[in-house]
Amino acid sequence: MDRNTFYGFLAIGAILIGFSYYTSKQSEKYAVEKHRLDSIAAVNGAAERAYGSNAATPLSAAPSGAIAEQTNALPANDLQTPAKGEQQFYTIENDVIAVTLTNRGGRVYSVRLKNYQSYNNQPLVLFEGDKNDFALTFYTNDSRNFTTSDFDFAPQTGEHSYALAEGDSAYTFVMRLQLGEGQYMDYEYTLRKASYMVDFNLKLAGLTNVTNADLLWSYSAFQQEKAFDNENNYSTVAYSYPGEASIEELGLGDGSKEETVKTRLQWIAFKQQFFSSILVAKGESFYGAYTGYVTYKPDNREHLLKRYVANVQLPIAAQRDQTLPMALYFGPNHYSTLKSYESNFHKLVPLGGWIIGWINRLLVIPIFDLLGKYIASYGVIILILTIVIKLLLFPLTFKSYISSAKMRLLKPDVDKIAQKYPKKEDALKKQQETMALYKKAGASPMGGCLPIVIQFPILIAMFRFFPASIELRQQPFLWADDLSGFDSILSLPFSIPFYGSHISLFTLLMAAALFVSSRMSMAQTPDTGMPGMKFMTLYLMPAMMLFWFNSYAAGLSYYYCLSNLITIGQNFATRRLVNEDKLHARMKANSKKPVKKSRFQSKLEEVARRQQQLQKNRR
Repeated sequence: MDRNTFYGFLAIGAILIGFSYYTSKQSEKYAVEKHRLDSIAAVNGAAERAYGSNAATPLSAAPSGAIAEQTNALPANDLQTPAKGEQQFYTIENDVIAVTLTNRGGRVYSVRLKNYQSYNNQPLVLFEGDKNDFALTFYTNDSRNFTTSDFDFAPQTGEHSYALAEGDSAYTFVMRLQLGEGQYMDYEYTLRKASYMVDFNLKLAGLTNVTNADLLWSYSAFQQEKAFDNENNYSTVAYSYPGEASIEELGLGDGSKEETVKTRLQWIAFKQQFFSSILVAKGESFYGAYTGYVTYKPDNREHLLKRYVANVQLPIAAQRDQTLPMALYFGPNHYSTLKSYESNFHKLVPLGGWIIGWINRLLVIPIFDLLGKYIASYGVIILILTIVIKLLLFPLTFKSYISSAKMRLLKPDVDKIAQKYPKKEDALKKQQETMALYKKAGASPMGGCLPIVIQFPILIAMFRFFPASIELRQQPFLWADDLSGFDSILSLPFSIPFYGSHISLFTLLMAAALFVSSRMSMAQTPDTGMPGMKFMTLYLMPAMMLFWFNSYAAGLSYYYCLSNLITIGQNFATRRLVNEDKLHARMKANSKKPVKKSRFQSKLEEVARRQQQLQKNRR
């Protein structure tokens, strides 16, 4: 063995020993925070129960920076052994939501939305079962802690089920954990009529030394839409800072993601494509949080989508009796509904930022909501919306057509100028004479591009709006049974990469309409001398759209198909309206008129002449 080989093995051994030492130290550090390990174990356990060893990558046990360093003692008397009696269930409901509570930890056991169904026509349950956690952990200065999920709460009412009656405006259900003589903790759940929000007040009585507590909230969300991948693309953890108009998201995708937020938070949301659960601080904001999610594998037997987790530090005050007002939103990602709660919840609907978001909020959503009041079929609503948008854009479309026609009619004159100045050193003269020709004829090379650029934000706005529009969810039209998901006319016995295992007819029609529309536009546009551009526009773009949109919302493909069909119709109508012979004659007449040069244009020409003279002198 030579010296280099020996040193190599020595370095590898040092790395392995160092890594083992680091791992052992990290394990000791993680073991201290038992409540966090329990939450991560719940995540991994749920994934393991769903598919055994094929579970998605679990969340790590990274320590939360939100947990304060100092802790305070619990009441002087030791807590009794955690009670584990018979688990009892209690239900409170209004006309839109049913919330089931359990005495085991006093937590929310399950939530059902009454006005919605899952993709397989079952009652829409956001989460359910003992795999879900909603527990407070209090820490002591002598390394003790206790967690509310280890205790049975006692309901302070005799009713196991209560539904708000016609005359009720609200109903409050109280769960109590007795901690000692004159010392207890209350969970107050208040449900109001026609509301998806549940007010949640945490009341502490007689706990003079408790000044630090964490709230662990986690659950496994059920898959609600038929396309697992598409729903997963819109599912994540989101949160909002106090006083901020924007929100932050943990990121989208498969696998697992996590983040520690060390600043104050106003709310944290477990977001799916069309539904969300939100924990809100109604009084003082949360001090910080650890958040994360792990993604389940598609087609798991429990029909689970993601496991969400949030470990939140609560703003506990150093006083004997205190109340922490919070709230829980369990409901749809409906823009108007979320906006009515005035907490920036509507930012959860991904409408786009800046100009894209303005178009959706100020144009698309108002038209959509107005038509929805009078028309039952959302296929017809999309048709009318498309017609309205195309009519609003028609002046730009018409201007683009006229500009393209002018450039096409001037093409022979431009070619003559090119023949007149074939040498490279005359390129400046050729450019000046060509621009003068355009100026006299009233044409502009950018005249056909600018209207298209202005229309582009509309296309992007529609791309953001339709997949996020809960109004389209489970709305049938023609052969599509759900405009918010893909339409399938044929299921394939195999899966094509980047395409899928089904054939969407709306996507096929959209690609065909795009091809015809592009072909007509290319025929009206003068030859650019770039064969690759023609191939990309005519063939590559429709093919890409065919693969890209096959698993997207049918409503989106339907809209783009209609938009291209209307464009084809507008092109035919414009051809009949515009007499190109008369247009050419008018351009020739304009070219004979003297062109008034601006001061800026005169300066540019003077600079060009000086440069040209300088080049001659050098030669």
